[in-house]
Amino acid sequence: MTLEENKDRLLLIFTRNPKLGKCKTRLAATIGDQAALDIYMILLRHTAKITKGLNCSKEVYYSEEVSENDLWDKGNYTKQLQEGNDLGERMYNAFKSGFKKGYKKIIIIGSDIYDLNSETIDEAFAEMENADFVIGPAADGGYYLLGMKALNNDIFLNKNWGTETVLEDTLNDLNHKKVKLLQIKNDIDVYEDLKEFDIFQSFVKI
Repeated sequence: MTLEENKDRLLLIFTRNPKLGKCKTRLAATIGDQAALDIYMILLRHTAKITKGLNCSKEVYYSEEVSENDLWDKGNYTKQLQEGNDLGERMYNAFKSGFKKGYKKIIIIGSDIYDLNSETIDEAFAEMENADFVIGPAADGGYYLLGMKALNNDIFLNKNWGTETVLEDTLNDLNHKKVKLLQIKNDIDVYEDLKEFDIFQSFVKI
């Protein structure tokens, strides 16, 4: 299978290398490292499933090292390593690289949104016909999706990543831009997040 390039639209997928004790640490504090890793693998498989058939180029950005033989098929995804001292710098560098390659619309997502589907990502690309930025708000005050048509550095600076102020601070940075907000979705970060999804009920203590 050969990688099909779509030079108009690029999807960036940020992921952590699935290693015991290195992913979903807030969740692991409640249910243990192995259960947290098992849940993260479910989330990774879900993200691969919903992105595989999308009509866009796709780049997977790993947190620690690029894995050659994993669920991200090299025929469908190119593989990169995140670069930067914090999440903002790493996202900025990924967007910068995409725009340098000539892409016109770039979206970034994480890999811990079981609520996310292909239709929402397609909708985000479509909304960028009329909006400068598209944002998918997360229930915890962050965002699960960010899309733009031109590089903006401000939204990646001076943020307390992983806190409930990220979305509000980002929208303040874009006060004079045309921003489209998508539907709110819930990422899987802490134990309480598991309870609304049937697939995670075996991890929920009665």
